[in-house]
Amino acid sequence: MSAGPHKGFALLFTSQTISAMSDFMGPAALTLAIVGHDGQSTALGLVLGCGLLAKILVLPGGGVLADRLDPKRVAVAADLLRVGTQAGIGATLLSGSPQFPLIAVLQFIAGGAAGCALPAGWPLMVQLVPKERRQRANALLGTARSVALLSGPGLAGILTLTLGPSAVFALDAVGFAVSAVLLAMVRARPARVPSRIGRPELREGWTEAREGWAEVRARRWYWTTLVAHAAWNFASGVLLTVGPVVVAGSLGGQGVWIVLVQAGGAGLLLGSLLAGRVSVRRPILMGNLGLACYAVPLILLAARASAPLVIVAYASALTLLGLMDPIWDNAVQALVPARALARITAYELVLSLSAQPVGLMLGPAVAAAAGTALPLFAASVVVSVTCVVAALIPENRRVVLP
Repeated sequence: MSAGPHKGFALLFTSQTISAMSDFMGPAALTLAIVGHDGQSTALGLVLGCGLLAKILVLPGGGVLADRLDPKRVAVAADLLRVGTQAGIGATLLSGSPQFPLIAVLQFIAGGAAGCALPAGWPLMVQLVPKERRQRANALLGTARSVALLSGPGLAGILTLTLGPSAVFALDAVGFAVSAVLLAMVRARPARVPSRIGRPELREGWTEAREGWAEVRARRWYWTTLVAHAAWNFASGVLLTVGPVVVAGSLGGQGVWIVLVQAGGAGLLLGSLLAGRVSVRRPILMGNLGLACYAVPLILLAARASAPLVIVAYASALTLLGLMDPIWDNAVQALVPARALARITAYELVLSLSAQPVGLMLGPAVAAAAGTALPLFAASVVVSVTCVVAALIPENRRVVLP
């Protein structure tokens, strides 16, 4: 590989690492600031929900933009927009009397910016990294995200308790500014979607969004695996809401839950590190079978198994997730045309982001009505059956990478 792509990926890697840290620090600081201000979860749910809702709504359009335009420019513009939103939230918190409606609006804008930035990452990867080195590069990015997930909330907590939440958002704004500068330095040639002369821009964008969905539907291995990903995210939402109740009541208290979450984060990091050293010829088959293993910690929690066993099972399931995520990214980048990559990535993210809130809401509701075991067992059936069926579809078993 020439020096140019090496430098380009280094810039992309550094930029996405900084962005990931900022993404994980902001919600943690908001949680502490809002709960510390009024002790209620209503405002917190509104503020965080606005960001997630905007991200889901904007993602398909963000995929169209990244495929039609230079994905680098889309990502730079999104980072610069988030510089403004994070600085605005920081200034609002600094006043000592935070205006939650204003913070919710700024979170909505930031979520929309994230919805534009996320689909641009894969086209940039394809432009910068040769196919034979892509899995290693995806593994490095996965490792960076895992480190950010582990350290970002903790750093936000320390800064919030020592300097106040406004300091976290000031640092976030600086982080997104640095990320934008680094991305602007990347030299890559976009794979442009052919323009359609004579069509109004809005109609053309809608047409390209429909064409992106057609690209998803045309690949059975892709959309069936997306259904499996949605099932995993749904089950994750159930575990993250019902699991703490079980652990706190029957398996040793809140401290055990904290250990379990940290063990999962460590497993995610370990899996990301392993992904760069493992060669998987049948990524769709192995990936879906790996995701099916998430049923194990769900079943153990439902059965009130011992805390060490649940922790090991959860850490193992997250290790498999960390391992298979970069392998999946590599497969998609190898098998999907670069001209459509951002659009189909956007649809994947929409499915994933939409499924987890369903689990987050449905799990506690079912637990309140029928006990905690039922939603945990049900989620284990959903994730295991869906992922195993996706793995065993003949077309999915036949997908082979060189």
